[in-house]
Amino acid sequence: MPKQQVTGPELAEDILLILPKLRAFATSLCGNAAQADDLVQETLVRAWSHIDHFEKGTNLSAWLFTILRNLFHSEYRKRRREVADPDGVYAEQLESPAEQLPHLELKDLQDALGMLSPEQREALILVGAEGFSYEDAASICGVSTGTIKSRVSRARARMHEVMGYE
Repeated sequence: MPKQQVTGPELAEDILLILPKLRAFATSLCGNAAQADDLVQETLVRAWSHIDHFEKGTNLSAWLFTILRNLFHSEYRKRRREVADPDGVYAEQLESPAEQLPHLELKDLQDALGMLSPEQREALILVGAEGFSYEDAASICGVSTGTIKSRVSRARARMHEVMGYE
């Protein structure tokens, strides 16, 4: 059976609806809005250049999230060789202190997310924040559903511990 390809205004509209979630996921992975925007842009370029690989009737959102995730991990592997700031001394000099309580709470949440392993953070964001089912998140990450369930459970437990929830 030949592939049914999707192009045109319907596809563009569907992609536009997914963009905010892609950007939020990219931001959670990168921790930086500018890098997240670059990652989303690269994802869209990659998706559009390989649109012939997308089949009508399949999950466009999961396909785009998978591309984004793979691009992020490819970049992460490249950046591992860069000079690190393990003590955060340089990074602290670049930060400006938060001026309002919500900013502090958001910083606490970001710090807690940063303490999770990349796999746990990714699973928690996909299931908890993006609303993907365990099955879709497993498909995006290329692991079994049980692995995603385990990662989410451990991530939630770690977040409770780090943020002081009982």
